[in-house]
Amino acid sequence: MLRVLGIPAILITLFVGAYLSMQQMRSNGPTSPAGQQEIAQANSATAGLDFSQAVPGLQAYFDENHTYVGATLPPGSQVTLAVAGATSYCLQSGNEHEVGPGGTPQPGPC
Repeated sequence: MLRVLGIPAILITLFVGAYLSMQQMRSNGPTSPAGQQEIAQANSATAGLDFSQAVPGLQAYFDENHTYVGATLPPGSQVTLAVAGATSYCLQSGNEHEVGPGGTPQPGPC
């Protein structure tokens, strides 16, 4: 008799534990609003570092040529020069962009 009742009790306990775990993951896990905000902040900080490494090369090109048109970035810099104009540029890294000179990382494409 105990064996017959023991297995369903164990199964019910496992299902309740899995349900409670899923509820906690919804409010505290990587898909929660707080988790998504932290991920976005980390991506923005990473893009900011990538941009700050690319800007000196762009400024040096501008100082020599008085335009950003034709400027290139070093290969492997994780940054794309999406727009290069006479007096401004737009860098893109992942889902972040920076309009420069003197800009700050912003979400979204150029």
